[in-house]
Amino acid sequence: MHPDHAPAWTPPAGAEQEPRQVRRILRLFRPYRGRLAIVGLLVGASSLVSVASPFLLKAILDVALPEGRTGLLSLLVLGMILGAVLTSVFGVLQTLISTTVGQRVMHDLRTAVYGRLQRMSLAFFTRTRTGEVQSRIANDIGGMQATVTSTATSLVSNLTSVVATIVAMLALDWRLTVVSLALLPVFVWISRRVGNERKKITTRRQKQMAAMAATVTESLSVSGILLGRTMGRSDSLTAAFADESERLVDLEVRSNMAGRWRMAVITIVMAAMPAVIYWTAGLALHSGGPGVSIGTIVAFVSLQQGLFRPAVSLLSTGVQIQTSLALFQRIFEYLDLPIDITERADPVRRDRVKGEVRFEKVSFGYDGKGGPVLDGIDITVPPGGSLAVVGPTGAGKSTLGHLVPRLYDVTGGRVTLDGVDVRDLDFDTLARAVGVVSQETYLFHASVADNLRFAKPDATDEELHAAAKAAQIHDHIADLPDGYDTVVGERGHRFSGGEKQRLAIARTILRDPPVLVLDEATSALDTRTEAAVQAAIDALSADRTTITIAHRLSTVRGADQIVVLDAGRVVERGTHEELLERGGRYAALVRRDARLEPTT
Repeated sequence: MHPDHAPAWTPPAGAEQEPRQVRRILRLFRPYRGRLAIVGLLVGASSLVSVASPFLLKAILDVALPEGRTGLLSLLVLGMILGAVLTSVFGVLQTLISTTVGQRVMHDLRTAVYGRLQRMSLAFFTRTRTGEVQSRIANDIGGMQATVTSTATSLVSNLTSVVATIVAMLALDWRLTVVSLALLPVFVWISRRVGNERKKITTRRQKQMAAMAATVTESLSVSGILLGRTMGRSDSLTAAFADESERLVDLEVRSNMAGRWRMAVITIVMAAMPAVIYWTAGLALHSGGPGVSIGTIVAFVSLQQGLFRPAVSLLSTGVQIQTSLALFQRIFEYLDLPIDITERADPVRRDRVKGEVRFEKVSFGYDGKGGPVLDGIDITVPPGGSLAVVGPTGAGKSTLGHLVPRLYDVTGGRVTLDGVDVRDLDFDTLARAVGVVSQETYLFHASVADNLRFAKPDATDEELHAAAKAAQIHDHIADLPDGYDTVVGERGHRFSGGEKQRLAIARTILRDPPVLVLDEATSALDTRTEAAVQAAIDALSADRTTITIAHRLSTVRGADQIVVLDAGRVVERGTHEELLERGGRYAALVRRDARLEPTT
């Protein structure tokens, strides 16, 4: 049994519960726990070395100097210098390992998101702006760089330093320690409030960055520039982009300034604490309380100043982590996208496919909403046979063709290839068996040879030339200054529509599929170009099972079988001659084409 077509995915209204999200983030680091353990050891060693220095200073002030013990003084000074050296070395090694781990985690996230998107059905991309997808991979994952490369290590390092320093302060004088830490709970509460503020602003900022990226992608593509120039909308597009950018400026400023004054107050209070310690110690001595040695006070202040940096950094890191949760949430939304089209656990594999295609009581609807796009389709195309699908716009022709290579899955009935449900075939078998040439030809910004080899990476130059000759495009490529090394330009705009179609046909010939789906491959071409492309298609279609989705009927007259779709149903079927004799829908379409054909 096959599940019905999955409903459209929409992002969750609320974020994941924070503890669950934090656990999920920690799992990202699990493959690198060995390296992180080394970082932890380095952090611990560095913290112990750093807190030892004030004790050495106390011994210098209270013992070595008053007693004139120069040998002890030299050893203590040497110990302080060695501590500084070790701390620096540990810091460099710690940064190297933590940065490497962080970059590997970012690589894993980028790869996971890209791989997830590669498995999404065509429906997802028809309802999602390209710029939004790019922004998730570039801006959101890029925005997490500081968190995954340094924040985690900084958190451990600062936390260890704070704990070690507090223990050392308690060992020196517990009363001064209580005075120093009295306001710490208030500081933690303030930093939490600031973090929540920034997290909300960051979510809005990333959405705005995605919207701006989508605007750039759409309006600065070759097609977007052509449309903007020819419609005289360049100035209005620039103004619209300026508005998007202005909103981003506001959000960036708010994000950076959120809680800044409150964090500044914390910094001022902690910076003033040494003065408070001197004042407290002075009052204790004046009131006849227990005395505190000069060495103890100096060592304590030194520890407190050492506590100041990691404590403030720890509070800031907490704010940064809360802010980063918004970015992780957006990435996890994509990683949690439901996969509509999946491969069975034990798929059927075929080394050789004959090419029989059957549509058995096929129905299909987008996202389960609205009426069916296709309803009760029963068609059989024998191996090597040709089927033409015609009908008015919106009849479901292209959708029917998309079901064969599983760009969509049926919601009822089944599509079979050599008697096997296409949902039961493994992806590799299906990709090798079914080739698609559509009206909108996509070419990468790469050389002609690279575009052709996308179908067969190990193809030889001779195979490229043979495929191009069959598609009637070899002579044109050979006349180019760089021949097959010519870069085609963004989306192939260096070539005409007919040339791009013939390149796409050459690419499909190189793939050599036994089943071919031609989705209105010539509908956007002029009559002369169409004739050249049609000749290439005829060479491609020879001895293959061919399903032609056609708007112009001149390309389908020789088909073994023609079906007419209307509102998702087959209303007529037969050969060209049979359908003309009936005088029904097909005959009306033929008459329409005759009226539209140029008279020159």
